[in-house]
Amino acid sequence: MGDMFSGDISRLVLKRTVRADMGEVSLDSQMLHVLMELDGKKSLGQIAQSLDMNMKTLREVVNRIYQLRLCETAAESMPVLDWDFLNILSSELSKAMGPIADVVIEDEIADMGESMDRFPAHRAAELVDVLARQILREERKVAFQQAMVKKLREIKF
Repeated sequence: MGDMFSGDISRLVLKRTVRADMGEVSLDSQMLHVLMELDGKKSLGQIAQSLDMNMKTLREVVNRIYQLRLCETAAESMPVLDWDFLNILSSELSKAMGPIADVVIEDEIADMGESMDRFPAHRAAELVDVLARQILREERKVAFQQAMVKKLREIKF
Protein backbone atom coordinates (compact mmCIF):
# COMPACT_ATOMS: atom_id res chain seq x y z
CA MET A 1 0.00 0.00 0.00
CA GLY A 2 2.82 2.44 0.73
CA ASP A 3 1.87 5.78 2.24
CA MET A 4 -0.51 6.67 -0.54
CA PHE A 5 -3.56 6.61 1.72
CA SER A 6 -2.02 8.08 4.87
CA GLY A 7 -2.51 11.68 5.92
CA ASP A 8 -5.08 13.89 4.22
CA ILE A 9 -6.49 11.95 1.27
CA SER A 10 -9.43 14.30 0.65
CA ARG A 11 -7.70 15.94 -2.35
CA LEU A 12 -6.52 12.67 -3.91
CA VAL A 13 -8.09 11.93 -7.31
CA LEU A 14 -8.35 8.32 -8.46
CA LYS A 15 -9.74 6.65 -11.55
CA ARG A 16 -10.91 3.14 -12.28
CA THR A 17 -8.52 0.86 -14.11
CA VAL A 18 -9.41 -1.92 -16.48
CA ARG A 19 -7.51 -5.13 -15.96
CA ALA A 20 -7.38 -7.80 -18.62
CA ASP A 21 -6.53 -10.48 -16.05
CA MET A 22 -9.32 -9.50 -13.71
CA GLY A 23 -11.11 -12.83 -13.42
CA GLU A 24 -13.41 -13.18 -10.44
CA VAL A 25 -13.23 -10.25 -8.04
CA SER A 26 -15.83 -9.94 -5.35
CA LEU A 27 -16.83 -6.42 -4.42
CA ASP A 28 -19.25 -5.54 -1.66
CA SER A 29 -21.85 -2.84 -2.34
CA GLN A 30 -19.74 -0.21 -0.56
CA MET A 31 -16.74 -0.96 -2.79
CA LEU A 32 -18.96 -0.92 -5.87
CA HIS A 33 -20.44 2.49 -4.99
CA VAL A 34 -16.99 3.97 -4.39
CA LEU A 35 -15.57 2.38 -7.55
CA MET A 36 -18.35 3.94 -9.64
CA GLU A 37 -17.43 7.37 -8.23
CA LEU A 38 -13.73 7.07 -9.14
CA ASP A 39 -13.95 8.99 -12.41
CA GLY A 40 -10.54 10.63 -12.43
CA LYS A 41 -12.13 14.04 -11.79
CA LYS A 42 -13.71 14.04 -8.33
CA SER A 43 -11.47 14.14 -5.26
CA LEU A 44 -11.93 11.59 -2.49
CA GLY A 45 -13.30 14.43 -0.33
CA GLN A 46 -16.04 15.08 -2.90
CA ILE A 47 -16.75 11.34 -3.17
CA ALA A 48 -17.05 11.02 0.62
CA GLN A 49 -19.62 13.84 0.57
CA SER A 50 -21.64 12.48 -2.34
CA LEU A 51 -21.76 8.98 -0.80
CA ASP A 52 -22.32 10.38 2.71
CA MET A 53 -19.34 8.35 3.95
CA ASN A 54 -16.75 9.42 6.50
CA MET A 55 -13.12 9.67 5.41
CA LYS A 56 -12.00 6.81 7.67
CA THR A 57 -14.45 4.39 6.00
CA LEU A 58 -13.66 5.75 2.54
CA ARG A 59 -9.93 5.31 3.20
CA GLU A 60 -10.49 1.60 4.06
CA VAL A 61 -12.74 1.01 1.03
CA VAL A 62 -10.37 2.79 -1.40
CA ASN A 63 -7.45 0.85 0.04
CA ARG A 64 -9.25 -2.47 -0.65
CA ILE A 65 -10.08 -1.33 -4.21
CA TYR A 66 -6.45 -0.24 -4.69
CA GLN A 67 -5.15 -3.60 -3.40
CA LEU A 68 -7.24 -5.29 -6.11
CA ARG A 69 -5.57 -2.95 -8.63
CA LEU A 70 -8.95 -1.59 -9.71
CA CYS A 71 -7.96 2.07 -9.35
CA GLU A 72 -4.94 4.30 -9.86
CA THR A 73 -4.12 7.94 -9.36
CA ALA A 74 -5.64 10.13 -12.05
CA ALA A 75 -3.74 12.20 -14.59
CA GLU A 76 -4.26 15.34 -12.49
CA SER A 77 -1.60 14.15 -10.10
CA MET A 78 0.87 13.24 -12.86
CA PRO A 79 3.55 15.67 -14.02
CA VAL A 80 2.47 17.55 -17.15
CA LEU A 81 4.46 19.37 -19.83
CA ASP A 82 5.00 23.04 -19.11
CA TRP A 83 4.34 25.79 -21.64
CA ASP A 84 8.09 26.29 -22.07
CA PHE A 85 8.40 22.77 -23.51
CA LEU A 86 5.32 23.20 -25.72
CA ASN A 87 6.59 26.56 -27.03
CA ILE A 88 9.95 25.04 -27.98
CA LEU A 89 8.15 22.07 -29.55
CA SER A 90 6.08 24.50 -31.62
CA SER A 91 9.11 26.58 -32.56
CA GLU A 92 11.20 23.57 -33.63
CA LEU A 93 8.33 21.99 -35.57
CA SER A 94 7.64 25.33 -37.30
CA LYS A 95 11.26 25.36 -38.56
CA ALA A 96 10.62 21.95 -40.09
CA MET A 97 7.12 22.40 -41.53
CA GLY A 98 6.16 26.05 -41.38
CA PRO A 99 3.08 27.75 -39.93
CA ILE A 100 0.98 24.57 -39.96
CA ALA A 101 3.06 23.21 -37.03
CA ASP A 102 0.70 24.36 -34.26
CA VAL A 103 -2.29 22.76 -35.96
CA VAL A 104 -0.34 19.50 -36.38
CA ILE A 105 0.66 19.55 -32.68
CA GLU A 106 -2.94 20.16 -31.55
CA ASP A 107 -4.23 17.38 -33.84
CA GLU A 108 -1.65 14.85 -32.65
CA ILE A 109 -2.28 15.65 -28.99
CA ALA A 110 -6.02 15.21 -29.57
CA ASP A 111 -5.41 11.94 -31.46
CA MET A 112 -3.45 10.72 -28.42
CA GLY A 113 -6.52 11.44 -26.28
CA GLU A 114 -4.78 14.23 -24.36
CA SER A 115 -5.09 18.00 -24.08
CA MET A 116 -2.53 20.78 -24.58
CA ASP A 117 -2.92 22.17 -21.07
CA ARG A 118 -2.60 18.81 -19.27
CA PHE A 119 -0.29 16.78 -21.50
CA PRO A 120 1.41 14.05 -19.40
CA ALA A 121 5.18 14.52 -19.21
CA HIS A 122 5.77 10.77 -19.51
CA ARG A 123 4.27 10.83 -23.04
CA ALA A 124 6.50 13.68 -24.32
CA ALA A 125 8.92 11.38 -26.17
CA GLU A 126 5.97 9.63 -27.83
CA LEU A 127 4.59 13.02 -28.95
CA VAL A 128 7.96 14.09 -30.39
CA ASP A 129 8.21 10.78 -32.27
CA VAL A 130 4.69 11.08 -33.71
CA LEU A 131 5.39 14.66 -34.81
CA ALA A 132 8.75 13.76 -36.35
CA ARG A 133 7.00 11.20 -38.56
CA GLN A 134 4.95 14.08 -40.04
CA ILE A 135 8.10 15.82 -41.31
CA LEU A 136 8.70 14.79 -44.90
CA ARG A 137 12.22 16.13 -45.46
CA GLU A 138 14.76 13.88 -43.76
CA GLU A 139 17.27 16.60 -42.81
CA ARG A 140 14.50 18.67 -41.19
CA LYS A 141 13.20 15.59 -39.36
CA VAL A 142 16.68 14.87 -37.96
CA ALA A 143 17.19 18.52 -36.92
CA PHE A 144 13.80 18.50 -35.14
CA GLN A 145 14.55 15.23 -33.34
CA GLN A 146 18.00 16.40 -32.22
CA ALA A 147 16.63 19.71 -30.89
CA MET A 148 13.82 17.93 -29.02
CA VAL A 149 15.99 15.17 -27.52
CA LYS A 150 17.86 17.89 -25.64
CA LYS A 151 14.55 19.27 -24.28
CA LEU A 152 13.23 15.79 -23.44
CA ARG A 153 16.22 15.21 -21.16
CA GLU A 154 15.24 18.28 -19.12
CA ILE A 155 11.73 17.05 -18.32
CA LYS A 156 11.07 16.39 -14.64
CA PHE A 157 8.85 13.42 -13.85
